[in-house]
Amino acid sequence: MPGGRLTQRERQQIALGLADDLAYAEIARRLDRPTSTITREVMRNGGPTAYRADLAHRATERRAHRRRPAASAVTAATAASAARLPGQVAGRDAEALAEYEETFTTVLMASGLTRMMARVLTSFYMTDASSLTASELANRLKVSPASISKAIAFLESQGLVRRERDERRRERYFVDDDVWYQSMMASARSTAQLGDVARTGVGLMGRGTPAAARLENISRFIDFVSESIARAAEQAREVLYTKPDEGGPDIR
Repeated sequence: MPGGRLTQRERQQIALGLADDLAYAEIARRLDRPTSTITREVMRNGGPTAYRADLAHRATERRAHRRRPAASAVTAATAASAARLPGQVAGRDAEALAEYEETFTTVLMASGLTRMMARVLTSFYMTDASSLTASELANRLKVSPASISKAIAFLESQGLVRRERDERRRERYFVDDDVWYQSMMASARSTAQLGDVARTGVGLMGRGTPAAARLENISRFIDFVSESIARAAEQAREVLYTKPDEGGPDIR
């Protein structure tokens, strides 16, 4: 598998793949690159609808030129940042962690989160500590407490994090094992609501009309999808509580 930076020709192939509505994984397979490389490349340069190979290539060259004089300083800062994250285990590869963190953040952004929200959520997943404070997050991400507060407020409203006060009356934030189950169930409920709305329109438009037929098909499709999501989440929920040395349930 080739390594190093993407070439201009590879970026052109990415642009062609996006134009053909290919998944990132398929584009990566054709280029013999990791899917994370393609995802990060696209999200850094306008997203799937605005990606332009020539602009992406020039932007990458500019970023590389700016980083070159301070490469050692960047590496040191990355290692220091990792060390500041509570619960960080010594001996991990700081550069590899920074690369992984960027990939994880990019994927979360592709799901609809802003960059700050995605960075905050990634920090929770990459700490071995049971919880983090806003101050710890601001220190690690080198941003203002206000930025952390705004991101946390949204993540909390979506059920992705929760808060508690510790014995010193500080607010600490947690990501529970159950968070993805709750998120999936909320998504299923939201999807089902859209199906209900589409179904209501059938009677208003008059059965047998093209508009009613379209709405009926939409509602049936959404019902199936939302029920499938909820059923799959229930079946797989136990996986979230599986310890590393356990096999976990067979959900295939």
